[in-house]
Amino acid sequence: MSTSVHRPPTEQSAAVLASVRQRREGSRAGGTSARSTEHALLAMQSRAGNRAATTAVQRARDPARGGTAENGGASAGARKNYRDRIAGLLDRFKKNLEPIDTFIKGVQTPTNAAFTQQATVAANEGLKHSAAASGTSAASGNLLTETAGAVVSGMDAYKNMKDAKKHETGAGHHTAKKKAKTKGTDAVIGAAGSGSYSAAIAKEVTKIQKAADAAVASEASGIASASIGAIKGMRSAFRVGGAARKYKQVKGLGDPHLVHAGSLARLNEAREQANWAAAEAYVALDGYWKHEGEGRLECVSEAVDAAWEAMGEARDAAESLQRAEKDVEKLSTVQGYAKKKQLTKMGKETFSGGGESTKAAAGIVTAVAAGTAGLASNPVGWGLAGAGAGLVLGVTMYKALRAATKRYEEVRHPERWAPEGETPAEASRKESLQHALKFWKKVSKGERQAMAREIYALAAGPGISGSGATTAEMRESARALLIALKSGPAQHQLDPEAWAETLDDPAKTSGWIQEIAEQLASG
Repeated sequence: MSTSVHRPPTEQSAAVLASVRQRREGSRAGGTSARSTEHALLAMQSRAGNRAATTAVQRARDPARGGTAENGGASAGARKNYRDRIAGLLDRFKKNLEPIDTFIKGVQTPTNAAFTQQATVAANEGLKHSAAASGTSAASGNLLTETAGAVVSGMDAYKNMKDAKKHETGAGHHTAKKKAKTKGTDAVIGAAGSGSYSAAIAKEVTKIQKAADAAVASEASGIASASIGAIKGMRSAFRVGGAARKYKQVKGLGDPHLVHAGSLARLNEAREQANWAAAEAYVALDGYWKHEGEGRLECVSEAVDAAWEAMGEARDAAESLQRAEKDVEKLSTVQGYAKKKQLTKMGKETFSGGGESTKAAAGIVTAVAAGTAGLASNPVGWGLAGAGAGLVLGVTMYKALRAATKRYEEVRHPERWAPEGETPAEASRKESLQHALKFWKKVSKGERQAMAREIYALAAGPGISGSGATTAEMRESARALLIALKSGPAQHQLDPEAWAETLDDPAKTSGWIQEIAEQLASG
């Protein structure tokens, strides 16, 4: 495969000389301006992709050098987990490549398909060779990103498999097991995608070389592209189904205001009775003050104690009602957020799956056209490739914009989603914008993490600080939400009693919050 990648430059130079001769001949005929623009655009795409890839490599390399210098001596380096360091370096390298990969998939590849179709119609060999050279550059960039992603996913899957075995049960086990499964699937699909892009490189190279087996290479590339698109489309369909089921389960819990209307009514009735009891105690106290005779002071003292006790009960009843009403509002908010997240996931996966399925159809058309001369100039493949790339690009841009906005809010308005009692410092607008552009960083203090803390506080046992005053009915509703989010006893491989005990263990608080945050975003 390395031979295929490194041979094209020599042949490219020959193709460029041929196209130069054709432009000179065309200039004599007076028709070169449009062709010159096409060649310039393709050459600019290739140069931009190569420069961007070089920049990504340098970005990934510099932090690694800095980290090595910081760590210092051999003894400190020996204590480092080299596997984690390599995985971190590859992950950063992949994330630096992702913007380039997005441009290639959404712009360069469909543009190349358009020029290839145009060159076929016009029988313009120079334009066809230039498009093939640009296609080789595009497929090489895709291959680099896909291969890096497959390696990173494989290493993450291995790490999470070890974590799942270490924890055996509980939230930590379920989070690691789910990540291992997801990352393992990503690694397999990434490896298959790398094979598809290798076939695409071979196809473009055969075009440049005018090889006799160009049709066979195009057919193989089309079949590989169709297969990968179909696999990714099916995976998106399964994710949509999972999100839909989770949405249905959360919705089935009902509106907390209606579910807890009875318990709120009982608490309100207890508050009213306590207020009446306090009022009667004060009336009795007033009567003893006016009473004359022996034992007056003793009766007044007892009446004061009774009134004080009645007032305390009335205050406690009012606080219990207020706390219950606040908890109902919190539960309503987190349930609404959980449903919104699943609807958003369904929408993103639907568009993404539609794009991948359309690209699969484009691959089928490419494979058919490779063996049918009559379809060689058919624009269907180009149109499908462009439509599929547009859908995938739209979803990618939406995700990138949402992530940048969340990173900005994370440091610009940290108090919005900060834990109760914390007052984090606010960053300047310039610092916030710089942080928003760090696309390789994940949001760690956003709305999802705040909602996870709210759900845990409602579901936690009385042994957790701040959860002791939660009513039993509210705690049961919050735990039903955890089960609907697929964080129940079955997923944690625990019986219900042991599962409930983990919710009352302060040492497992951070693991539970991470688990809930993961399940809110997962289908």
